[in-house]
Amino acid sequence: MKHFLRQLGPGLLFAGAAIGVSHLVQSTRAGADYGFGLIWALVLIHIIKYPFFQFGPRYAAATGKSLLDGYKKLGKIVLVIYFIINLLTMFTIQTAVTIVTAGIATYIFGIDWNITTWSLLITGVCTIILLLGRYNLLDNLMKFIVITLTISTIIAVSIAGFEPHQEVDFSQILPSDALGVAFLIAFMGWMPAPLDISIWHSLWSLEKAKTGKLSRKSAIFDFNIGYIGTISVGICFVALGALVMHKTGQTFSANGVTFAKNLIDMYTINLGDWAFYLIGIAALTTMFSTTLTTLDASPRAMSKTIDLIFEKPVKNGYSVWMVILILGTGGILLFLTNEMGILVQVATVLSFLTAPFFAIANYYAISSKEVPEADRPSKGLKIFSLLSIVLLIAFSIWYVSTLF
Repeated sequence: MKHFLRQLGPGLLFAGAAIGVSHLVQSTRAGADYGFGLIWALVLIHIIKYPFFQFGPRYAAATGKSLLDGYKKLGKIVLVIYFIINLLTMFTIQTAVTIVTAGIATYIFGIDWNITTWSLLITGVCTIILLLGRYNLLDNLMKFIVITLTISTIIAVSIAGFEPHQEVDFSQILPSDALGVAFLIAFMGWMPAPLDISIWHSLWSLEKAKTGKLSRKSAIFDFNIGYIGTISVGICFVALGALVMHKTGQTFSANGVTFAKNLIDMYTINLGDWAFYLIGIAALTTMFSTTLTTLDASPRAMSKTIDLIFEKPVKNGYSVWMVILILGTGGILLFLTNEMGILVQVATVLSFLTAPFFAIANYYAISSKEVPEADRPSKGLKIFSLLSIVLLIAFSIWYVSTLF
């Protein structure tokens, strides 16, 4: 068992980053509003995005470099586009996941501080973990967190399954109204995560490689474990929403603290007092893992991007970008909290519309001469990747058409 866990690392970090708002909030809402009707969307988007997420650790194992190095080989303009996209979304994403984490912590611990105080405290704890423990502590801590959230979520679904409050219907649904389409886009855009997380994964893989040899086989195995985890937990949260909330008329508040209270109370009222602790643990570990991994990954990626664009390493670049991210997040918390809905919507739409860009960039990077032929995708995987790119572009066109 110890040997098995030792092999894991970046894949669980990927799972920790991916299993967040998309699962706790969007998947639960999908279940509450549509029952099991959007399972098709969850599974389909995981299948479509699979090769492009996999190309992150695959490229790192094959070349000993990050996907960002691969982007540079495609042209500096690709790096610049990535830098701009990340700059437009990183602060909003960090703020959003921190606020949800803070809301859950406020309710679970019963300490009545305001959401900004809790958010700053959580950010401080994450910062200390990352600056003092660096990658090794993050790696070991995420193994515990991801295993905890997975087990607690599966137990909650298993118990809820014995006490469904309505008839279970597995009929699949394609929303046709404007609000339904908008929700579907948001659901698929951040499920299991924006495609740029493949870059984070390649960077984490290189950190893992410092402790031992990184082979393509071990990198893909590690990734597959994490990816299966994101699918499983996503389905679990859809099931929880469907079993406990579907057709009850209950809705979620946009306020972080109230949302946490709504979420945990709904399970407690319908399933019993035991659900407070089980759902509380699942929700808190889910969101804390995302807050921690995003606070590590965005500075890591931005620092590497700047190094590659200017072809000169910036001293303490990781720490500098972490300070920038914390200051930006703090600014939104203090002055733009009322605009969070709009900011999150913009970040979600950007994540969805830029998915084809990252898919194409990842495909060309892994297929380039920089990658040994034996490590490039097979003919079947290439065909599947091209088909997935076409589907991602089609989804984007469909979404833009709904705006007009």
